[in-house]
Amino acid sequence: MTVRERLPQVYIQEMQLLLGEECPAYLASLDQPVLQGLRVNTLKWSADACRQFLPDSWQPVSWIPHGFYRETPVPMSRTPYYQAGLYYLQEPSAMLPARLLPARPGQRLLDLCAAPGGKTTELAARMEGRGFLLANDISASRAMGLLKNLELAGAVNSCVTSEPPKKLAQIYPDFFDGILADTPCSGEGMFRREPDMLRDWQEKGPDFYVPLQRSILQAAVRMLKPGGYLLYSTCTFSVKENEGNVRWLLETCPDMEIVPVSPMPAAGCESILEGCIRLYPHRVKGEGQFAALLRKKPDAKREAADIPAGTPPKGIRKKPPEAAAAFLDRLQFPWESGVFYEKGEQLYWLGEGVVPVSGVRYLRTGLLLGTVKSGRFEPAQALAMVLNSRTCPDSLSFSANDPRLIRYLKGETIFLDEGQTARGWQLVCADGFGLGFAKGSGASLKNKYYPGWRWT
Repeated sequence: MTVRERLPQVYIQEMQLLLGEECPAYLASLDQPVLQGLRVNTLKWSADACRQFLPDSWQPVSWIPHGFYRETPVPMSRTPYYQAGLYYLQEPSAMLPARLLPARPGQRLLDLCAAPGGKTTELAARMEGRGFLLANDISASRAMGLLKNLELAGAVNSCVTSEPPKKLAQIYPDFFDGILADTPCSGEGMFRREPDMLRDWQEKGPDFYVPLQRSILQAAVRMLKPGGYLLYSTCTFSVKENEGNVRWLLETCPDMEIVPVSPMPAAGCESILEGCIRLYPHRVKGEGQFAALLRKKPDAKREAADIPAGTPPKGIRKKPPEAAAAFLDRLQFPWESGVFYEKGEQLYWLGEGVVPVSGVRYLRTGLLLGTVKSGRFEPAQALAMVLNSRTCPDSLSFSANDPRLIRYLKGETIFLDEGQTARGWQLVCADGFGLGFAKGSGASLKNKYYPGWRWT
Protein backbone atom coordinates (compact mmCIF):
# COMPACT_ATOMS: atom_id res chain seq x y z
CA MET A 1 0.00 0.00 0.00
CA THR A 2 1.39 3.41 -0.98
CA VAL A 3 1.64 6.37 1.36
CA ARG A 4 -1.17 8.09 -0.50
CA GLU A 5 -3.45 5.08 -0.09
CA ARG A 6 -2.82 5.06 3.65
CA LEU A 7 -3.81 8.69 4.20
CA PRO A 8 -6.95 9.22 6.34
CA GLN A 9 -9.76 10.87 4.42
CA VAL A 10 -10.05 13.66 6.97
CA TYR A 11 -6.40 14.56 6.37
CA ILE A 12 -6.89 14.63 2.59
CA GLN A 13 -9.86 16.97 3.04
CA GLU A 14 -7.78 19.32 5.19
CA MET A 15 -5.02 19.43 2.59
CA GLN A 16 -7.58 20.12 -0.15
CA LEU A 17 -8.78 23.16 1.81
CA LEU A 18 -5.20 24.31 2.33
CA LEU A 19 -3.80 23.71 -1.16
CA GLY A 20 -6.82 23.91 -3.43
CA GLU A 21 -5.97 22.94 -7.01
CA GLU A 22 -2.42 22.04 -5.94
CA CYS A 23 -3.62 19.20 -3.73
CA PRO A 24 -3.39 16.46 -6.43
CA ALA A 25 0.24 17.41 -7.07
CA TYR A 26 0.98 17.23 -3.35
CA LEU A 27 -0.69 13.83 -2.99
CA ALA A 28 1.21 12.51 -6.00
CA SER A 29 4.50 13.69 -4.49
CA LEU A 30 4.01 11.40 -1.49
CA ASP A 31 4.64 8.37 -3.67
CA GLN A 32 7.87 9.76 -5.08
CA PRO A 33 11.26 8.62 -3.71
CA VAL A 34 12.64 10.56 -0.78
CA LEU A 35 15.81 12.58 -1.17
CA GLN A 36 19.10 12.12 0.66
CA GLY A 37 20.55 15.29 2.16
CA LEU A 38 24.06 16.20 3.27
CA ARG A 39 25.16 19.38 5.04
CA VAL A 40 28.84 20.31 5.19
CA ASN A 41 30.31 21.01 8.62
CA THR A 42 31.97 24.36 7.97
CA LEU A 43 33.73 24.19 11.33
CA LYS A 44 36.13 21.73 9.72
CA TRP A 45 36.19 22.39 5.96
CA SER A 46 34.46 24.35 3.22
CA ALA A 47 31.59 23.52 0.90
CA ASP A 48 33.98 23.81 -2.07
CA ALA A 49 36.34 21.26 -0.55
CA CYS A 50 33.48 18.89 0.14
CA ARG A 51 32.16 19.34 -3.39
CA GLN A 52 35.41 17.88 -4.70
CA PHE A 53 34.78 14.83 -2.57
CA LEU A 54 31.15 14.33 -3.64
CA PRO A 55 30.11 12.79 -6.98
CA ASP A 56 28.34 15.01 -9.51
CA SER A 57 25.03 13.37 -8.63
CA TRP A 58 24.86 15.58 -5.53
CA GLN A 59 23.01 18.82 -6.24
CA PRO A 60 23.00 22.06 -4.17
CA VAL A 61 20.14 22.83 -1.79
CA SER A 62 18.82 26.25 -2.77
CA TRP A 63 18.31 27.66 0.75
CA ILE A 64 21.70 26.87 2.26
CA PRO A 65 25.09 27.33 0.52
CA HIS A 66 26.70 24.23 2.03
CA GLY A 67 23.81 21.79 1.68
CA PHE A 68 23.46 19.10 -1.00
CA TYR A 69 20.89 16.50 -1.97
CA ARG A 70 20.81 13.34 -4.03
CA GLU A 71 17.79 11.61 -5.54
CA THR A 72 19.28 8.11 -5.26
CA PRO A 73 20.54 7.45 -1.71
CA VAL A 74 24.04 6.05 -1.25
CA PRO A 75 25.83 4.91 1.96
CA MET A 76 27.47 7.97 3.49
CA SER A 77 27.58 7.17 7.21
CA ARG A 78 30.19 4.42 6.96
CA THR A 79 33.11 6.53 5.80
CA PRO A 80 36.13 7.96 7.65
CA TYR A 81 35.04 11.46 6.60
CA TYR A 82 31.69 11.00 8.32
CA GLN A 83 33.42 9.74 11.45
CA ALA A 84 35.69 12.77 11.31
CA GLY A 85 32.56 14.96 11.51
CA LEU A 86 33.07 16.60 8.11
CA TYR A 87 29.41 16.41 7.17
CA TYR A 88 26.01 15.69 8.67
CA LEU A 89 23.30 13.67 6.93
CA GLN A 90 20.16 15.79 7.10
CA GLU A 91 16.92 15.97 5.16
CA PRO A 92 17.13 19.07 2.91
CA SER A 93 14.08 20.92 4.27
CA ALA A 94 15.30 20.36 7.83
CA MET A 95 18.34 22.51 6.98
CA LEU A 96 16.13 25.60 6.74
CA PRO A 97 15.35 26.55 10.40
CA ALA A 98 18.93 26.83 11.66
CA ARG A 99 19.81 28.75 8.51
CA LEU A 100 17.09 31.32 9.19
CA LEU A 101 17.99 32.03 12.83
CA PRO A 102 20.47 34.93 12.99
CA ALA A 103 23.65 33.47 14.50
CA ARG A 104 27.20 34.73 14.74
CA PRO A 105 30.32 34.12 16.82
CA GLY A 106 30.19 35.30 20.41
CA GLN A 107 26.43 35.08 20.87
CA ARG A 108 24.38 33.08 23.37
CA LEU A 109 22.16 30.63 21.52
CA LEU A 110 19.71 27.97 22.67
CA ASP A 111 18.36 25.00 20.73
CA LEU A 112 15.41 24.11 22.91
CA CYS A 113 14.27 20.82 21.32
CA ALA A 114 17.63 19.89 19.87
CA ALA A 115 17.86 16.12 19.35
CA PRO A 116 19.19 14.55 17.22
CA GLY A 117 21.37 17.61 16.58
CA GLY A 118 21.20 18.49 12.89
CA LYS A 119 20.10 22.05 13.56
CA THR A 120 22.33 22.42 16.62
CA THR A 121 25.48 21.45 14.75
CA GLU A 122 24.74 24.04 12.08
CA LEU A 123 24.39 26.71 14.77
CA ALA A 124 27.69 25.55 16.27
CA ALA A 125 29.41 25.91 12.91
CA ARG A 126 28.11 29.44 12.45
CA MET A 127 29.34 30.39 15.94
CA GLU A 128 32.88 29.28 14.99
CA GLY A 129 33.63 28.06 18.51
CA ARG A 130 32.92 31.41 20.21
CA GLY A 131 30.01 32.20 22.50
CA PHE A 132 27.67 29.87 24.37
CA LEU A 133 25.47 27.25 22.73
CA LEU A 134 23.01 25.43 25.00
CA ALA A 135 21.53 22.30 23.42
CA ASN A 136 18.56 20.83 25.26
CA ASP A 137 16.22 17.92 24.81
CA ILE A 138 13.74 16.81 27.44
CA SER A 139 14.35 13.15 26.54
CA ALA A 140 17.60 11.98 28.15
CA SER A 141 17.98 9.10 25.68
CA ARG A 142 17.57 11.41 22.68
CA ALA A 143 19.91 13.92 24.29
CA MET A 144 22.65 11.27 24.29
CA GLY A 145 22.40 11.09 20.50
CA LEU A 146 22.50 14.88 20.40
CA LEU A 147 25.68 14.83 22.48
CA LYS A 148 27.39 12.41 20.11
CA ASN A 149 26.56 14.53 17.07
CA LEU A 150 27.87 17.70 18.72
CA GLU A 151 31.11 15.92 19.61
CA LEU A 152 31.44 14.54 16.08
CA ALA A 153 31.00 18.07 14.75
CA GLY A 154 33.78 19.40 16.97
CA ALA A 155 31.58 21.89 18.86
CA VAL A 156 33.75 23.31 21.66
CA ASN A 157 31.36 25.91 23.11
CA SER A 158 28.27 23.85 23.94
CA CYS A 159 26.55 22.45 26.98
CA VAL A 160 24.02 19.64 26.62
CA THR A 161 21.07 19.47 28.99
CA SER A 162 17.95 17.36 29.40
CA GLU A 163 15.41 19.58 31.13
CA PRO A 164 11.80 20.78 30.65
CA PRO A 165 11.79 24.20 28.94
CA LYS A 166 9.90 25.71 31.91
CA LYS A 167 12.76 24.80 34.22
CA LEU A 168 15.38 26.30 31.91
CA ALA A 169 13.31 29.50 31.79
CA GLN A 170 13.83 29.88 35.54
CA ILE A 171 17.61 29.61 35.09
CA TYR A 172 18.02 31.74 31.94
CA PRO A 173 15.49 34.62 31.95
CA ASP A 174 16.14 37.35 29.32
CA PHE A 175 19.45 35.66 28.50
CA PHE A 176 19.75 34.36 24.92
CA ASP A 177 20.44 36.28 21.71
CA GLY A 178 18.71 33.59 19.68
CA ILE A 179 16.52 30.56 20.36
CA LEU A 180 15.56 27.77 17.99
CA ALA A 181 12.34 25.97 18.92
CA ASP A 182 11.82 23.12 16.47
CA THR A 183 9.00 21.65 18.48
CA PRO A 184 7.41 18.20 18.55
CA CYS A 185 4.52 18.13 16.10
CA SER A 186 2.03 15.94 14.27
CA GLY A 187 4.62 15.30 11.54
CA GLU A 188 2.45 15.76 8.46
CA GLY A 189 5.43 16.98 6.48
CA MET A 190 7.26 13.69 7.08
CA PHE A 191 4.59 11.25 5.92
CA ARG A 192 6.55 10.42 2.76
CA ARG A 193 9.82 9.80 4.59
CA GLU A 194 8.32 8.14 7.68
CA PRO A 195 4.91 6.62 6.81
CA ASP A 196 4.61 5.14 10.31
CA MET A 197 3.95 8.67 11.57
CA LEU A 198 0.47 8.30 10.12
CA ARG A 199 -0.43 6.13 13.08
CA ASP A 200 0.70 8.81 15.53
CA TRP A 201 -1.30 11.39 13.61
CA GLN A 202 -4.45 9.27 13.89
CA GLU A 203 -3.90 8.61 17.61
CA LYS A 204 -2.95 12.18 18.58
CA GLY A 205 -3.13 14.69 15.76
CA PRO A 206 -2.61 18.46 15.89
CA ASP A 207 -4.89 19.02 18.90
CA PHE A 208 -2.52 16.96 21.06
CA TYR A 209 0.55 18.98 20.10
CA VAL A 210 -0.75 22.56 20.16
CA PRO A 211 -0.76 22.93 23.99
CA LEU A 212 2.74 21.41 24.18
CA GLN A 213 4.04 23.75 21.49
CA ARG A 214 2.56 26.79 23.20
CA SER A 215 4.13 25.82 26.50
CA ILE A 216 7.54 25.56 24.79
CA LEU A 217 7.06 28.90 23.06
CA GLN A 218 6.12 30.60 26.32
CA ALA A 219 9.32 29.33 27.94
CA ALA A 220 11.36 30.42 24.92
CA VAL A 221 10.01 33.97 25.07
CA ARG A 222 10.94 34.20 28.77
CA MET A 223 14.53 33.21 27.96
CA LEU A 224 14.91 35.57 25.00
CA LYS A 225 16.67 38.84 25.69
CA PRO A 226 15.17 42.12 24.38
CA GLY A 227 16.13 42.38 20.72
CA GLY A 228 16.73 38.64 20.50
CA TYR A 229 15.36 36.30 17.83
CA LEU A 230 13.14 33.22 18.11
CA LEU A 231 12.89 30.77 15.23
CA TYR A 232 9.78 28.60 15.55
CA SER A 233 9.57 25.60 13.24
CA THR A 234 7.71 22.34 12.75
CA CYS A 235 7.62 19.60 10.15
CA THR A 236 3.84 19.66 9.84
CA PHE A 237 1.30 21.41 7.59
CA SER A 238 -1.31 21.92 10.32
CA VAL A 239 -2.49 25.52 10.42
CA LYS A 240 -3.29 25.10 14.13
CA GLU A 241 0.28 24.12 14.91
CA ASN A 242 1.90 26.63 12.59
CA GLU A 243 0.26 29.97 11.82
CA GLY A 244 -2.26 29.42 14.61
CA ASN A 245 0.50 29.22 17.20
CA VAL A 246 2.29 32.25 15.76
CA ARG A 247 -0.87 34.33 15.92
CA TRP A 248 -1.47 33.14 19.48
CA LEU A 249 2.07 34.09 20.47
CA LEU A 250 1.73 37.57 19.00
CA GLU A 251 -1.55 38.08 20.87
CA THR A 252 -0.35 36.79 24.23
CA CYS A 253 3.16 38.30 24.03
CA PRO A 254 2.79 41.84 22.63
CA ASP A 255 6.55 42.39 22.84
CA MET A 256 7.05 39.80 20.07
CA GLU A 257 6.91 40.60 16.35
CA ILE A 258 7.35 38.69 13.07
CA VAL A 259 10.53 39.33 11.12
CA PRO A 260 9.77 38.59 7.45
CA VAL A 261 12.38 36.52 5.66
CA SER A 262 13.37 38.11 2.38
CA PRO A 263 14.10 36.88 -0.14
CA MET A 264 12.31 33.59 0.26
CA PRO A 265 14.65 30.58 0.22
CA ALA A 266 12.81 29.03 -2.73
CA ALA A 267 9.92 29.88 -5.04
CA GLY A 268 6.43 29.22 -3.73
CA CYS A 269 7.38 29.15 -0.03
CA GLU A 270 5.01 31.87 1.18
CA SER A 271 2.74 30.99 4.11
CA ILE A 272 -0.88 31.99 4.64
CA LEU A 273 0.53 34.29 7.35
CA GLU A 274 2.77 37.00 5.91
CA GLY A 275 6.40 36.59 6.87
CA CYS A 276 6.23 32.83 7.58
CA ILE A 277 7.55 30.08 5.32
CA ARG A 278 6.16 26.74 4.19
CA LEU A 279 7.99 24.05 2.23
CA TYR A 280 5.95 21.40 0.41
CA PRO A 281 7.37 18.27 -1.25
CA HIS A 282 5.61 19.05 -4.54
CA ARG A 283 7.19 22.51 -4.70
CA VAL A 284 10.75 21.95 -3.46
CA LYS A 285 13.38 19.23 -3.30
CA GLY A 286 12.61 18.23 0.25
CA GLU A 287 9.93 17.27 2.76
CA GLY A 288 7.44 19.50 4.57
CA GLN A 289 8.62 22.32 6.83
CA PHE A 290 7.20 25.43 8.47
CA ALA A 291 9.30 28.27 9.88
CA ALA A 292 8.61 31.66 11.42
CA LEU A 293 11.23 34.13 12.64
CA LEU A 294 10.16 36.39 15.49
CA ARG A 295 11.91 39.03 17.55
CA LYS A 296 11.45 40.33 21.08
CA LYS A 297 11.18 44.09 20.70
CA PRO A 298 14.04 46.05 22.28
CA ASP A 299 13.11 47.62 25.61
CA ALA A 300 15.23 50.40 27.08
CA LYS A 301 13.86 49.62 30.55
CA ARG A 302 14.70 45.93 30.35
CA GLU A 303 18.23 44.66 29.88
CA ALA A 304 19.56 41.23 29.04
CA ALA A 305 20.86 39.16 31.94
CA ASP A 306 24.65 39.11 32.29
CA ILE A 307 24.77 35.69 33.91
CA PRO A 308 22.24 32.89 34.44
CA ALA A 309 20.54 32.33 37.76
CA GLY A 310 22.17 29.69 39.91
CA THR A 311 25.67 29.38 41.29
CA PRO A 312 28.69 28.25 39.23
CA PRO A 313 30.06 24.85 40.23
CA LYS A 314 33.22 24.28 42.22
CA GLY A 315 36.25 23.00 40.37
CA ILE A 316 36.82 25.88 37.92
CA ARG A 317 40.49 26.78 37.52
CA LYS A 318 42.66 28.93 35.25
CA LYS A 319 45.19 26.22 34.41
CA PRO A 320 44.85 22.47 33.88
CA PRO A 321 46.15 19.96 36.44
CA GLU A 322 49.85 19.17 36.10
CA ALA A 323 49.07 15.65 34.84
CA ALA A 324 47.16 17.10 31.87
CA ALA A 325 49.24 20.21 31.21
CA ALA A 326 52.12 18.40 29.49
CA PHE A 327 49.73 16.94 26.91
CA LEU A 328 47.47 19.97 26.43
CA ASP A 329 50.31 22.49 26.15
CA ARG A 330 51.53 20.76 22.99
CA LEU A 331 48.24 21.40 21.21
CA GLN A 332 47.48 24.51 19.19
CA PHE A 333 44.29 25.57 20.95
CA PRO A 334 43.21 28.89 22.54
CA TRP A 335 43.23 27.65 26.12
CA GLU A 336 43.75 31.20 27.42
CA SER A 337 40.31 32.29 26.16
CA GLY A 338 38.52 30.01 28.63
CA VAL A 339 38.90 28.14 31.90
CA PHE A 340 39.29 24.53 32.99
CA TYR A 341 36.68 22.68 35.00
CA GLU A 342 37.32 19.55 37.06
CA LYS A 343 34.38 17.32 37.90
CA GLY A 344 35.55 14.19 39.63
CA GLU A 345 38.16 12.60 37.39
CA GLN A 346 36.90 14.38 34.29
CA LEU A 347 38.50 17.56 32.96
CA TYR A 348 36.60 20.05 30.78
CA TRP A 349 37.42 23.29 29.01
CA LEU A 350 34.84 26.07 29.18
CA GLY A 351 35.10 28.78 26.56
CA GLU A 352 34.34 32.38 27.44
CA GLY A 353 30.67 32.65 28.43
CA VAL A 354 30.19 28.89 28.88
CA VAL A 355 29.34 28.60 32.57
CA PRO A 356 27.41 25.63 33.96
CA VAL A 357 25.22 26.41 36.97
CA SER A 358 23.67 24.49 39.82
CA GLY A 359 20.25 22.91 39.51
CA VAL A 360 20.53 21.84 35.85
CA ARG A 361 20.88 18.27 34.59
CA TYR A 362 23.91 18.38 32.29
CA LEU A 363 25.01 15.57 30.02
CA ARG A 364 28.04 17.61 29.00
CA THR A 365 29.52 20.90 30.19
CA GLY A 366 31.80 22.38 27.55
CA LEU A 367 34.55 20.41 25.86
CA LEU A 368 35.49 17.13 27.56
CA LEU A 369 39.29 16.99 27.48
CA GLY A 370 39.82 13.67 29.22
CA THR A 371 40.29 12.04 32.59
CA VAL A 372 42.92 12.58 35.26
CA LYS A 373 43.48 9.50 37.40
CA SER A 374 46.40 8.43 39.56
CA GLY A 375 48.51 11.27 38.18
CA ARG A 376 47.94 10.26 34.55
CA PHE A 377 45.93 12.01 31.83
CA GLU A 378 43.95 10.12 29.19
CA PRO A 379 42.54 12.31 26.38
CA ALA A 380 38.86 12.00 25.47
CA GLN A 381 37.24 11.23 22.14
CA ALA A 382 35.61 14.68 22.19
CA LEU A 383 39.03 16.33 22.25
CA ALA A 384 40.16 14.32 19.22
CA MET A 385 37.21 15.67 17.25
CA VAL A 386 38.34 19.31 17.57
CA LEU A 387 41.92 18.55 16.49
CA ASN A 388 43.69 17.83 13.22
CA SER A 389 47.19 17.08 12.03
CA ARG A 390 48.09 20.79 12.11
CA THR A 391 46.91 21.47 15.66
CA CYS A 392 48.22 18.24 17.18
CA PRO A 393 51.97 17.63 16.66
CA ASP A 394 51.71 13.99 17.75
CA SER A 395 49.49 12.78 14.92
CA LEU A 396 49.49 10.16 12.19
CA SER A 397 47.46 10.80 9.06
CA PHE A 398 46.24 8.08 6.71
CA SER A 399 44.47 8.36 3.39
CA ALA A 400 40.71 8.01 3.71
CA ASN A 401 41.04 5.01 1.35
CA ASP A 402 43.62 3.29 3.57
CA PRO A 403 42.07 0.04 4.91
CA ARG A 404 43.86 0.63 8.19
CA LEU A 405 41.40 3.41 8.99
CA ILE A 406 38.50 0.97 8.76
CA ARG A 407 40.33 -1.36 11.12
CA TYR A 408 40.96 1.55 13.46
CA LEU A 409 37.24 2.50 13.46
CA LYS A 410 36.46 -1.12 14.36
CA GLY A 411 38.72 -0.92 17.40
CA GLU A 412 41.60 -3.00 16.06
CA THR A 413 45.32 -2.48 16.47
CA ILE A 414 46.87 -0.97 13.34
CA PHE A 415 50.44 -1.17 12.08
CA LEU A 416 52.57 1.58 10.59
CA ASP A 417 54.55 1.57 7.38
CA GLU A 418 57.93 -0.10 7.34
CA GLY A 419 60.50 2.05 9.15
CA GLN A 420 57.82 4.23 10.76
CA THR A 421 57.46 4.35 14.54
CA ALA A 422 55.38 6.23 17.09
CA ARG A 423 55.44 6.52 20.87
CA GLY A 424 52.84 7.71 23.33
CA TRP A 425 49.49 9.31 22.57
CA GLN A 426 48.84 9.87 18.86
CA LEU A 427 45.96 11.50 17.04
CA VAL A 428 44.81 9.22 14.22
CA CYS A 429 43.65 11.28 11.22
CA ALA A 430 41.89 10.73 7.91
CA ASP A 431 43.59 13.02 5.39
CA GLY A 432 44.56 15.27 8.27
CA PHE A 433 41.16 15.34 10.02
CA GLY A 434 41.08 13.93 13.55
CA LEU A 435 39.30 10.61 14.13
CA GLY A 436 40.46 9.57 17.60
CA PHE A 437 43.45 8.64 19.70
CA ALA A 438 45.78 5.67 19.78
CA LYS A 439 48.88 4.85 21.79
CA GLY A 440 52.06 4.22 19.87
CA SER A 441 54.34 1.39 20.89
CA GLY A 442 56.87 1.38 18.09
CA ALA A 443 55.55 0.10 14.79
CA SER A 444 51.97 -0.42 16.03
CA LEU A 445 49.17 1.67 17.47
CA LYS A 446 47.10 0.41 20.37
CA ASN A 447 43.51 1.41 19.62
CA LYS A 448 41.94 4.02 21.92
CA TYR A 449 38.97 4.87 19.73
CA TYR A 450 35.89 5.39 21.90
CA PRO A 451 34.23 1.94 22.28
CA GLY A 452 30.71 3.35 21.95
CA TRP A 453 31.51 4.71 18.48
CA ARG A 454 33.28 1.66 17.07
CA TRP A 455 31.97 0.03 13.93
CA THR A 456 30.65 -3.51 14.21
